Amino acid sequence: MPTAPYDKHRAQIKAILLAWGMPEDSAEATTDILSWADLHGVDSHGMSMIPGYDRLRRSGRAKMDARPRIIRETGVSAVVDAGGGLGHVPARFAMQMAIDKAKRTGMAIAAVKNSAHFGATGYYTLMAANAGFIGMACTSASGIQVAPTFGKQARLGTDPWSFAAPTTNSRPFLLDMATTTVAAGRIRNKANEGLPTPDGWVLDREGRPSNDPLVAREKGGFLTSLGGSPENSSYKGYGLAAMVNILGSCLSGATLVTDPMHTKKPQGMDIGHFFMAIDPGIFRDKDEFAADVTRFCNDLRATTPMDPSQPVMVAGDPQWNNAEKRLREGIPVGPGLLNQVRQIAQACAAPWVLD
Repeated sequence: MPTAPYDKHRAQIKAILLAWGMPEDSAEATTDILSWADLHGVDSHGMSMIPGYDRLRRSGRAKMDARPRIIRETGVSAVVDAGGGLGHVPARFAMQMAIDKAKRTGMAIAAVKNSAHFGATGYYTLMAANAGFIGMACTSASGIQVAPTFGKQARLGTDPWSFAAPTTNSRPFLLDMATTTVAAGRIRNKANEGLPTPDGWVLDREGRPSNDPLVAREKGGFLTSLGGSPENSSYKGYGLAAMVNILGSCLSGATLVTDPMHTKKPQGMDIGHFFMAIDPGIFRDKDEFAADVTRFCNDLRATTPMDPSQPVMVAGDPQWNNAEKRLREGIPVGPGLLNQVRQIAQACAAPWVLD
């Protein structure tokens, strides 16, 4: 698979965003979040999102010049209106607000409405962990692709959830997960390269297992909730997805994913985000807390593995390992995706820097 140095990969994303008319500061922030995902191996939420964002832009469903604004605020909370643009800038703005308020009050929450896809959820909880706080974040989804357990109708999205906690080293605990078996972007990436999906990722319109990556997006099928089937406790993924929508949409006032108007908004997708920052210092000494998190994670890593060639890891380890490798070797980009991004760059007259 072709690779590109991180700086060129990042520059290509930013060139396209600027050509779309995104202001410099917004393009820089959005690029930082998208390139962070690719650098850390979250390929479903980096450059591979550019074709989808281009469709949102061209259809008028996401405004490139949108600016977030606070519409309700207390000492421990804020509600942010994203202005119908992509979600990266308002999400980073909201999490920073939660962190800043938590520095004064011990914990704080920010919710966002009138937004769209915001990239990798873990980017925002990592902001909190890097500031010495516990971070939590989740978001409702723009795509309705998941049937509730025992259902035969899509009512939910991938509805991701993330949790992060600081440690005494450069590797915070970082859990970033979809409430489906896999993120929709991983299925999209299979489709981009003409590859089948593994067993358990998707179901056809009759609820039968399928290996067709297009079945959920174009053929009336579904993604599976975490667990994959009722027999394997898919109700847990379904319950987590419902919780995400309560926090992301019901709390912010964003359009519910079950509302028919969800896919008919004239500006943006009006999905909702939730961010929380907790200062461990209101419970105990912050350094002692971070030391215990570090010890706990190291104890888990020290577990005797089933296969000596595959050591036990904790949440975040794959991302840190990917970042180290990709900084050395470059960011892989599949030829199918590369061709799509090249065509988008040409169409909007953005410079092409990846060759």
